[in-house]
Amino acid sequence: EYEPLLEVVTDKVDSEIPSPISGVLLEIRAAEGETVKVGTVIALIGEEGEQPAAGSEATPQPPAAGSEARPEGAQATPESEARGKPAGRSYLTPVVARMAAEHDLDLSQVQGTGLQGRITKKDVLRYLEHRPTAPARQAPAAQAVAPAQQPSPGPVPAAPAAALPALGAGDVEAPLSPMRQAIVRHMRQSKDTAAHVTTFWEVDLSRVVAYRQAHKAEFEAEGLRLTYTPFFLEAIVAGLKAYPMLNAVLSGDRLIYRRAINLGIAVDLGEDGLIVPVLKDADERSLRGLARAVEDLAQRARARKLSHDDVQGGTFSLTNHGTAGSLAGTPIIPMPQLGILGVGAIQKRPVVVETDLGEAIAIRPMAYLSLSFDHRAIDGATADRFMGVVVAFLEGYGA
Repeated sequence: EYEPLLEVVTDKVDSEIPSPISGVLLEIRAAEGETVKVGTVIALIGEEGEQPAAGSEATPQPPAAGSEARPEGAQATPESEARGKPAGRSYLTPVVARMAAEHDLDLSQVQGTGLQGRITKKDVLRYLEHRPTAPARQAPAAQAVAPAQQPSPGPVPAAPAAALPALGAGDVEAPLSPMRQAIVRHMRQSKDTAAHVTTFWEVDLSRVVAYRQAHKAEFEAEGLRLTYTPFFLEAIVAGLKAYPMLNAVLSGDRLIYRRAINLGIAVDLGEDGLIVPVLKDADERSLRGLARAVEDLAQRARARKLSHDDVQGGTFSLTNHGTAGSLAGTPIIPMPQLGILGVGAIQKRPVVVETDLGEAIAIRPMAYLSLSFDHRAIDGATADRFMGVVVAFLEGYGA
């Protein structure tokens, strides 16, 4: 009981599922990488040596006459995708079917190690790794299943009319992870739906840097790291309060204004990709509360401990790409939000400042801010007014 049994991958969130009882794993009914419907029996647990009772509640109902037995979520595979399918293997999971089509595989050459000889994703990867010569990949057949018909997370659709490159000597090919597949789908949906426009602003962060330096030790004494992220979140809240149309959702010919200000925060997961957990009710939190919430979300994101609710309900987002040295960027809007603020690297630069004696050149910590917004709902003038509030908040911090 409570021993980790499996991981369930739903888009970007991986959930480790512990065993609900003590016992022995008697039977595995869903292979790794397989997509199944909610409520599907995926395994049986019982006493050692116990045999599953025939006709028990956990046993799936027999298929209708003339139909093939198939696990929930597995698709009937078109002949074009199941070429060379070994006798007795009446189904393939969507992941295996896609890989077979992409690599032009004869599946009769692949040894299946799954339940009842089923071919799993690992079997295909093992075969690709050890086959003598990798033939040129062919474009997927035109009659392949459309993405809208595939269970989620489904195969990543190939770019239309784009010839897939042939593999050269020494080339290595690897399938996209479920997280990367989710990123592909979400980014493509955003670019296909929203009318992206980006406006760039420069901000003098002298007051923010000074405040952080003066209070960093105080926060560390409470076990908190005071990064720059909470300051930018506070500035976003100020901007959204002044221009609530950026905290809205476009629904057909209506604009739905959100009461709650729930801010998505992009968290880098290294080579695995990124995830955007949501900080709920950001407008109700102090700087200290924001710092604590940011650290909690970031730690749980990197430890793969986020819940499904942690990545839902965002109304506006922030991405701090400057942590990797980037000066400016054009972030993609997370749908169905209407905007995302990008923060570039903070650099000391010479700038012209106004003094009592006139203009002078001074060294200031400067950064570029970029706001990507959906021009279907937000005009450039409104976006710039929002950015004016954000910049003024940061440049006057603590005054």
